[in-house]
Parts: sequence; structure tokens; C-alpha cells
Amino acid sequence: MERLPTTEPPVRHLPLAALLAAEVISVTGSAMTKLALPWFVLVTTGSPARMSIVLATQMAAMALAGLPGGGIATRIGARRMMLLGNLTGAALIALIPLLHASGALSFPVLLVIVFAVGAPYIPYQASQVVILPDLVGDDDQLLTKANALLLGANRTTVLLGAPIAGVLIGLIGATAVLWVDSGTFLIAFLLIALLVPRGKAIPETTSAQGLFVGLRTLWTDRLLRTWTVTVSAFEMGWQLIFAAIPVLVFFSYAHHPQVAGILFGTFGGGALAGNLLVLPLLRHRAPLRLAVIGKVIQALTLWVLVGTSQVVVVGAVLAIAGACTGLIGGPTTAVQTKRVPAELRARTLSAYLTITLVAGAIGLFIGAPVMQAAGVRTVFLLVALAHTIGGFFFVRVTLRASKLPAAVKSEELV
Repeated sequence: MERLPTTEPPVRHLPLAALLAAEVISVTGSAMTKLALPWFVLVTTGSPARMSIVLATQMAAMALAGLPGGGIATRIGARRMMLLGNLTGAALIALIPLLHASGALSFPVLLVIVFAVGAPYIPYQASQVVILPDLVGDDDQLLTKANALLLGANRTTVLLGAPIAGVLIGLIGATAVLWVDSGTFLIAFLLIALLVPRGKAIPETTSAQGLFVGLRTLWTDRLLRTWTVTVSAFEMGWQLIFAAIPVLVFFSYAHHPQVAGILFGTFGGGALAGNLLVLPLLRHRAPLRLAVIGKVIQALTLWVLVGTSQVVVVGAVLAIAGACTGLIGGPTTAVQTKRVPAELRARTLSAYLTITLVAGAIGLFIGAPVMQAAGVRTVFLLVALAHTIGGFFFVRVTLRASKLPAAVKSEELV
């Protein structure tokens, strides 16, 4: 495949623009479901614990499918994996309102559906990152910018999807919002099918095969190993926050889904701003320095939630914390991509996402009884601790990253 010249901004490249558009449309629908689904469970059961179990089940599916999913994505190709993920997502999400309307949606059936919805997540996300070098080339600056744009597109979905979901839930109900999400998956499928070309075939060497090769790659590389552990702690914190917001609004702010949508939206808006801010800052600072600055500010800001859960304060904290994820995500994802050989990228990124999502699911399972018994303020304390302790080690190893060995080679994993 012809590579994009390094002088051409990646956003002008039609396949990348289509990939970004598909991400915005599809994940905007998913962001709506991220509020509509827990709200649906709260309305029908009144149980924060059941709501957390639904969210944790979906994350557990993401994690369990992660390691084999990386191999599947490598074998069938990144583009096909994204097509398959969007098509199955459309069908499965549509099942929830369909079964609910017919009276056949029991709680166990709902858990089975959300488990199936979560299964393609990791290979899909890994496929997006893996296909970027085929679209923009291997230049560090272009890869960092492309990853920042992809993350920015993802964060835009939270900015748009959650507030829209809050309004629509109040107008037409949570189940109708799920139909909208199903439609966004179909639109994303068409965009990728028509406008995103197949990437270069990546032959699997003997050293790149096997269920656990991605885990070994992460463990061999000191920087990636530490990032995996610390980001897992961060993921536990984020999932607890995202579970606590609907509960906080449902029980403390008169059951107004619009308030929950706005709070989710402030995080998305902040994250989008952070991703856009990365692009000009790259001209003045090294990418990993930006990640360090973002993590320090983020960890300190989250402690504000321990002192108060007033909605305005929560929104401000989420906006600042979201902006910091923008500074962290683009640079670290670009470094991850460059440090891993091409034939190992899908499996390694899948392993990385698997570990972090396992941590997120554990956080939800632990947080459910804590939230039920002690309230959201205690949950916010756990979040601040996770980001502070994990942030210390993240900052330490990231500052020393320039002194670490170059990327691990696949033959070293035999």
C-alpha cells in the first residue's frame, strides 16, 4: 500500500478521515448506551449493585475475549475485525429493546447479551491502532498525531453521546436510545467497508504465535510492563467513577438523566480539549513529558471529589481529569505502537487492553458493595488513591523512558 507522505497532514487522508468518522458515529452511540444501559437497570431494578454487575459483566467479556481476540484480529486483518465488530454490535444492542418489548428480557438474559456485546471490544480497539501505520506511515510525529486524533474522536463521542442520551432518555426512554446505538454501528460498518482500505498483510512468524505472546511482549519491555500495571490501577478508578455518576444523580439529583449526561459530557469535552492541545504542544515538548504533566495534574485533581460531591464540582473535576487523559493517551499509545514489532502489535495491544479491562471489571465488582453500603464519596476516595499510587510509578518510569532499551524484538520471545 502506498504510504502517506510525512508532509501531508493525516486528517486530509480519506481513509483516516473515514476511520475517525466511524469512530465518532459508532462510539457516540455506545456513549449513549453507557448512560442508557445503567439507567435502564436502575429504573427497572432500583439496585446500584445490579447496575454495577451489568457493567462489570460487559467488562469481563472484553477481558476474556482479549487474548484470543488479538490472534483473531491478526489472522483476519484489522479491517475485517472492525467490520465484524460493528455488525455484531448492531445486532446485539438491538436485542435489548426488542426482548424488553416482548417481555422476554430477564436479568440473566441481559447479562448474556451485554457479555456478547463486550467480547469484540479489545480486538476492535487493537485493530484501530494497528491499521494506523498503514494509513499515515511510521513517522513518530505523524503516529502521535494520528493517535491523538483517534483518541480525540473517541472523546468527542463522550462529549456528544452522554448529553444527548440524557436528553433522549428523559424524552423517549432508555430502551429507545438503545435502538439509536444499534443504528450507529451500522453507519460505522458502511464507512469502513466503503472507505477504509485493507492494511498490509502481516505474516505471523513462529515467535508471534501463541495465546500469551502479547503478555510476554509486555513483560519483556520494562516501560510497557510498568505502564500496564499502573494503567490497570487507573482503569479501576475510571470504571468506579463512571459507575458512581448515574448512582449519584439517580439518588441525589431527583432522577434527572440530563444531569448524568452533562457530567459524562464534561469528561468527554475535557478529553477532547486535551487531545487537541497535544498537537501544538508537541512542537515545544517531548510527547512523554506531556504524559507526565497530565498524570500529575490528573491525580491531584481527583482528590477534590473526596471532599465534595456537588454536581458543579464533580463536573469541573471530570473536565480537568478528561483533559489530562488527552495529554496522556496520544503520546503513550504512539510509543506503545512503535516499541512493538508489527507482527506482534495486535496481540500485544489486545493483551494490554485485556489486563486493564480485567482490572476495571474487578474494580466494579469490588465497588458495587462499597457503593451500596458506603456511598459514592467512599468510591471517590478509592479512585483518588488508585490514581495517586499508580501515578507515582507511572511518572517515575516514564521520566526514565529515554534511558530504556529499544523495542523488544519478536525473536527474543521464542
